[in-house]
Amino acid sequence: MQPYFFPYVGYYSLIKHTDEWIIFDVVQFIRHGWIERNRILKPGEGWQYISVPLQKHSRDTPIKDIIIKNDVDWRDKILRQLDHYKKRAPYFNQVTDLVKAGLNINTDSIVNLNANILKVTCNYLEIPFDYKIFSQMELEIEPVSHPGEWALHITKALNFDTYINPPGGVNIFSDQQFKAANIKLSFLKNAVTPYNQKRPSFEGGLSIIDVLMFNDISSANQLIDDIKFIDPYSNKSHNNCL
Repeated sequence: MQPYFFPYVGYYSLIKHTDEWIIFDVVQFIRHGWIERNRILKPGEGWQYISVPLQKHSRDTPIKDIIIKNDVDWRDKILRQLDHYKKRAPYFNQVTDLVKAGLNINTDSIVNLNANILKVTCNYLEIPFDYKIFSQMELEIEPVSHPGEWALHITKALNFDTYINPPGGVNIFSDQQFKAANIKLSFLKNAVTPYNQKRPSFEGGLSIIDVLMFNDISSANQLIDDIKFIDPYSNKSHNNCL
């Protein structure tokens, strides 16, 4: 998976239910995605972005070469955007400390920043996080002819027998290719179960920051575990029993 910035609950479902996590950083960076920004509640109603400013780069720059614009005080801006949670979120102090720890890394690399955020957040959630950064692995894989083969060839090279992806990526994979390689292709979907945000209506799919503001570690893990595995090739799904 690409390295997302304080991603939503479903990203942590994938981490929790896999044995090894590969931070995939060699493909082209796409603007206005989730690598440098995510969403939290906005004071009053609705949601707002928190984001990391980036240096200008060419359109075809890979994620691994994306540089943070550290000449502006973006960390304090993010923390100020969290201030409004203090009035209603029971875990404001703990989560603010978590965010500070996630951002407290001396780097200009968006990959290293997001890796640190994932590591710190998983530690808070008591989720093991065994990860590697693909561009640093020097892993020899077979030539890739289309996007779905990255996962296939990396999984083969690491001698794993199952690859798990969010359901949104179904169309880029060839089920037959995975079967031919004796690798199970699985898709994990999180239910994005509503929780009490102390508001009239629920804003779903926000950053894990929002989840943790209103839920203790046990409750947050219940939300992370509210998943099902989907087999799009047989139009069947089943709940995961753990």
